[in-house]
Amino acid sequence: MYTETTTDSALIWGAAGGIGRALVTQLAGAGWTVGAVARDSTPIAALTPHAFDADVADPLAVQRAVLAIAQELSDIKLWVYAAGDIASEKVADTKPETLQRILDANLTGALLTVQASLPLLAPDAHLFFIGAVQERMRLPGLSAYAAAKAGLEAFAEAFRKEERTRKITVVRPGAVNTPFWKKVPFRMPANALAPEAVAQKILEAYQTGQSGLLDM
Repeated sequence: MYTETTTDSALIWGAAGGIGRALVTQLAGAGWTVGAVARDSTPIAALTPHAFDADVADPLAVQRAVLAIAQELSDIKLWVYAAGDIASEKVADTKPETLQRILDANLTGALLTVQASLPLLAPDAHLFFIGAVQERMRLPGLSAYAAAKAGLEAFAEAFRKEERTRKITVVRPGAVNTPFWKKVPFRMPANALAPEAVAQKILEAYQTGQSGLLDM
């Protein structure tokens, strides 16, 4: 469990998911001021007084959320994009709207949220994007998801070269025990990580300043 106490601010997008919720819980427990954004923030309202609703694929919703966040948080030290979605459809059966949904959740939302959040970030803020070991995800039925996560990794690498004063890390966990597994026809591996373990690794990487790729 993360134990370093601080009064710094963090902002978590996708805060109602397994990893996002674990991050909010651990950070709030360590004294952080935590902004938490989810499509429906009701499940996380008890974890932080700074819970906000937003669809990460909707530019106006993201902007409205950031305007509300700006009334309560500033000089954000830790920023995490933990939103995402997955679908299992073969290429021949993939509908354009399915592809768009997966790209929006895993890639477009990353751009929209970080773009809107930049004015609130501390000059030395550390940003994390939850990716995947996408080369292992190139499996039948996962073309959209694998493409989206590969795109996220490329996006973050280019962004890191632009933001010279800030650390940017792509987290690449293996299997994680989250509701994602209900959306794919695969059995969850016995060694799947708990969301709390992933959150702990992210916070350790924040403490050590690890940038680039964080494989788990």
